[in-house]
Amino acid sequence: MSHLFLAVTAHGYGHLAQVAPVVHELARRFPGLRITLQSDIDPGLARSRLPPGFTQIQEATDIGLLMDGPLGTRWSESLIRYADFEADYERRLERETSLLRRAAPDLVLADVPWLPLDAARRAGIPAVALCSLNWYDILRESPVADQVPASVMARMRAVYAAAELFIRPAPSMPMSWLPNAIDVGPIASRYPDRRDALRARCGVPPDRPFALIQFGGFEGFDPLAMWPEQDQVHWLAQDLPGGQRRDATGISSLGLRVPDDVMSSCDLMLCKPGYGSYAEAAVNRIPVLYVKRGDWPEEAALIPWLAERMPTREITREDLLAGHLAEAIHALRTADRPPAVEPTGIAEVADLLEPLLVHRLRPAGHAFRVAHSGSTGATLPTSVVEGS
Repeated sequence: MSHLFLAVTAHGYGHLAQVAPVVHELARRFPGLRITLQSDIDPGLARSRLPPGFTQIQEATDIGLLMDGPLGTRWSESLIRYADFEADYERRLERETSLLRRAAPDLVLADVPWLPLDAARRAGIPAVALCSLNWYDILRESPVADQVPASVMARMRAVYAAAELFIRPAPSMPMSWLPNAIDVGPIASRYPDRRDALRARCGVPPDRPFALIQFGGFEGFDPLAMWPEQDQVHWLAQDLPGGQRRDATGISSLGLRVPDDVMSSCDLMLCKPGYGSYAEAAVNRIPVLYVKRGDWPEEAALIPWLAERMPTREITREDLLAGHLAEAIHALRTADRPPAVEPTGIAEVADLLEPLLVHRLRPAGHAFRVAHSGSTGATLPTSVVEGS
């Protein structure tokens, strides 16, 4: 039985959403594929995205960035965490290498923490990075680029460049310095249109468009709470922390999930530029109303890519908070909607990974046992969660 070791950053939901369709394709090609996920992402979310039967080591292997909700990045505070991570790097690397040697997977796939890539190389295990960004370029193009410790930047650049491959799904940051980069098409799931059933459950008339609010990964952000009720669209959100309204439905109250149960039933999406939202909008033919983060380096690759494939419209943060959206919604609703973009990256990535995932010979009795006596993070205990 082949064994895939998956290391995923928990900075929002986008990294898991990006890699999950590829994992499903690999599981289809390798019946009985054993999957180990190492990430501090919520186990419930992981179960909703990955094939059943995986094992989760619930700990972080990278830093990500500290955020103030979905639109604000705490750059300076994040740099302290990067410096601390680098200061303790050798201990972390030794522990991660030991964990991978015990696990003995056939392949390590990272989206996109660098520590597991480095540990896999030390352990002699093939390792591939898959992501539309990397943390080296994010910091290099950030507002605090001149404050990042040189040792942090050198480490990340060297590790990313030493992976077997760094696969860049469209749309990706350029990352032109990578010697091992290979480009593939978009990665996104395509969802069934359940519009009629959704209208019946929400009590929405046939002429009322559905609009999805998608600022995933940051609970509690609820711009609806500040908006007047209106009849232009019916809003769909995972939850309504600000309370019930006649022009909105909290999907979780119906026992449904975003995006699985509603994405293709929507007539437009309100979101920040992010790989998951943008790729899924293109693949599911959804016009996008977006608000920039402004200081997020990946936006330069995402925004023009989607604008060439699907109707998009930018609004300001001020208009978002005030609910001044009517004109932009009208423009998107009356724009021509092009054909859906094909998510060709899923099969392309699986084709690249398949030869690396061939079951390797291991010494008899070499079993995977997770140690409970330490942690990759300074305060985060190791735990193992069995996927359903």
